[in-house]
Amino acid sequence: MGRVIVPSSNVYASPRVIPLLILGFSSGLPLALTTGTLQAWATVSNVSLQDIGFLTLIGSAYTLKFLWSPLVDRYALPVLGRRRSWIFMTQILLAMAIASMGLFSPSGSLATLAMLAVVVAFLSATQDIAFDAYSTDVLRKHELAAGAAVKVLGYRIAMVVSGGLALIIADQWLGWGGTYFLMGAFMVVCACATLLAPEPEVVARTPRTLGLAVVEPLAEFFKRRGAITILLLIVLYKLGDAFAGALSTTFLLRGVGFSVSEVGTVNKVFGLVATIIGALLGGSLMARMGLYRSLMMFGIFQAVSNFAYWVLAVTPPHLYSMAAAVAIENLCGGLGTAAFVALLMALCNQEFSATQFALLSALSAVGRTYLAGPLTPPLVEHLGWPTFFMATVAISVPGLLLLWWRRAEIKSLETMRS
Repeated sequence: MGRVIVPSSNVYASPRVIPLLILGFSSGLPLALTTGTLQAWATVSNVSLQDIGFLTLIGSAYTLKFLWSPLVDRYALPVLGRRRSWIFMTQILLAMAIASMGLFSPSGSLATLAMLAVVVAFLSATQDIAFDAYSTDVLRKHELAAGAAVKVLGYRIAMVVSGGLALIIADQWLGWGGTYFLMGAFMVVCACATLLAPEPEVVARTPRTLGLAVVEPLAEFFKRRGAITILLLIVLYKLGDAFAGALSTTFLLRGVGFSVSEVGTVNKVFGLVATIIGALLGGSLMARMGLYRSLMMFGIFQAVSNFAYWVLAVTPPHLYSMAAAVAIENLCGGLGTAAFVALLMALCNQEFSATQFALLSALSAVGRTYLAGPLTPPLVEHLGWPTFFMATVAISVPGLLLLWWRRAEIKSLETMRS
């Protein structure tokens, strides 16, 4: 079966794509409430720096979510279908848990508040497992990138709402407790959207036992041709982008000399807008180009865009040039992200999409967490900023070569959905 060509202007109007905006919002809302916003609340409540540092451990559930993803594949509530039942249940529980956080204060009940935050993080990670599986199952092949773009858009809007906007609401209007009550109410609205979201057109069978739900996703994936190199591609595809972004804020502050307010404004405004435009544009273009061509073209753009930071490093600092560099890098990164998330969804077998997506997304973080994070500082110290950013372009090349080598397997994914 050949690739279906759908007008790019229509792909975002699909009844399977539209609900992902609100569900993506629901997915992104709890994160800041248990990280940056909670830390800000603890800071203004005069909690010690050591205790605030321990709050960073709350987010461990997002890293470890693959451990219980087989449960989401194996079991489901008797209503709303295999995926939506998990999403709806976690959304209702999240609404209650987030609102409950508003009943306490870091200054007097830090341990209780931290325990509730751990519950929120666990429920949020579980919602992510089910949501990623749902979006993988419900989208048709030509809608994958559009769905990925809409997910990113909803997630980013939620991060703004539960991050920066929540701080303003807490400071000027509702106070911290009222703000967390409001965020809990937002989750109830998202739960209503889950009730209205469509079921997948093809409902895959459920693993017969929990043991099979753990073993079969791995066994099925590794039976595929080129499985090992596909996994390596997942690690390498955005590696150059990860290296370029690892110390980008430090580069803008120390390497170029912009002020904190300048960097914050440009990153929040131009960076966010460019990422959203890139993701939406990527989803639209991929409806016409297909998965492999999109991955290759966007991957090249993603790599070449790192030269924008090189230009910034070798020219006199100017606010306009910083805005242009940030916009270019984030625009191209958004393009690459849309195609990459679409690749992860396309790689998942619908029978095991919860477990396989959780594992693949965890693997995609390996390069950013264990390679770019530790290796970027010594590379910058040894090479200097200009040469380092040129090196990040070279770091992108192995992923593109591997993509070209496994192009047959990637193209075959385009014919696996109707």
